[in-house]
Amino acid sequence: MRTLRLVVALAVLGLLSGRAVAGTPAVKSGGNFEVKAVRDIDYHGGKDADPVRHRLDLFLPAEQKDYPVLVFVHGGAWTKGSRGGFEKLARLLARNGVGTAITNYRLSPQVQHPAHTQDVAKAVAWVHGNIARYGGRPDQLFLSGHSAGGHLVALLGTDPTYLEAAGVPLKDIKGVIPISGVYTFRPGSMPKVFGDDKEAYRKAAPLTHVKGQHPPFLILVADSDLKGFDKMAEQFCDALGKSGCTAKVINVKDRNHGTIVGQMTNLGDPGTQAVLAFIARHSSLKLHESEAAKGGKS
Repeated sequence: MRTLRLVVALAVLGLLSGRAVAGTPAVKSGGNFEVKAVRDIDYHGGKDADPVRHRLDLFLPAEQKDYPVLVFVHGGAWTKGSRGGFEKLARLLARNGVGTAITNYRLSPQVQHPAHTQDVAKAVAWVHGNIARYGGRPDQLFLSGHSAGGHLVALLGTDPTYLEAAGVPLKDIKGVIPISGVYTFRPGSMPKVFGDDKEAYRKAAPLTHVKGQHPPFLILVADSDLKGFDKMAEQFCDALGKSGCTAKVINVKDRNHGTIVGQMTNLGDPGTQAVLAFIARHSSLKLHESEAAKGGKS
């Protein structure tokens, strides 16, 4: 009994100190860099640029060079939402050596598909064309988004026409990370966003365009996500795999449609750890056991 108590006490002390406990994965970090913010960048240009929706913010690992860059797209059913709610996530990624752009795009009913996707493609093009002067690598871009944003980045990753039109080589997209995204639609389900044409819904679905030659995909879904999202993620992943694309689904436990991304502001969150590992696998990012996991300062 005394031995059992000692083991439990040691385990508790390990948890309280931030040390990795046997049987649990160590928390990995890409660093602990200072973060530089560059805000309110007009990625569209021209007289018809929307002063709010055609804007992005950069969060960068200060005084670093040759780091990978992630473009993150907010959700909100294509009708609401803003980049501003994801600054904390962007700062965490930048602190870990991943330059991060968070972008707005025009919303419905002001516009309909494919305008949302075209806007995001232009944001990616701005990052691709300008990130080198901030120290980032334009040939190591990753696309990620939550919910409607997950749909938009998945569509960019499967239908090459959007990035081609914006002047972004698909070879420079090293990975796509949709989080609780939408990959197929029931025709007529969202007329304010996609109109009434069945063909528009078909073309808007990332699943329609899976034919191979796509970037690697990491697909995150919550175990208590919206109804059908888990099956949709598996269907999308299976199609990507059968086409010869590297793809994986991670079902994040104890999360719902909102908390799956909300909890990713914590370095030790399983979603965050999966994203960092995925980026490191497909870029120059190097991960190591975090100081907090070693019992050092966070």
